[in-house]
Amino acid sequence: MLMRLLAPLGFIVKIDQLLEVVVTALVFVFIGVVFFAVTYAVLGLIFPIKKEIEEDQNTALGIVIGSIMIGVAIIIAGAIGG
Repeated sequence: MLMRLLAPLGFIVKIDQLLEVVVTALVFVFIGVVFFAVTYAVLGLIFPIKKEIEEDQNTALGIVIGSIMIGVAIIIAGAIGG
């Protein structure tokens, strides 16, 4: 009965498997955030990000760092998605 009511919502996972899927997703989110933080730390060692962006108002470096981080996020999403 419950599945009949929830079917129009387009759930892909059955209710009894939902906890396993949520835990798996949270593990992958944690791994992705860790890799993202490590990447930012490495970029912080290569470029003086805080000084250049906040103090010197270097917009170009902000765009480059943002582009690198978007690229890393796409790679992480692809690796997690399979």
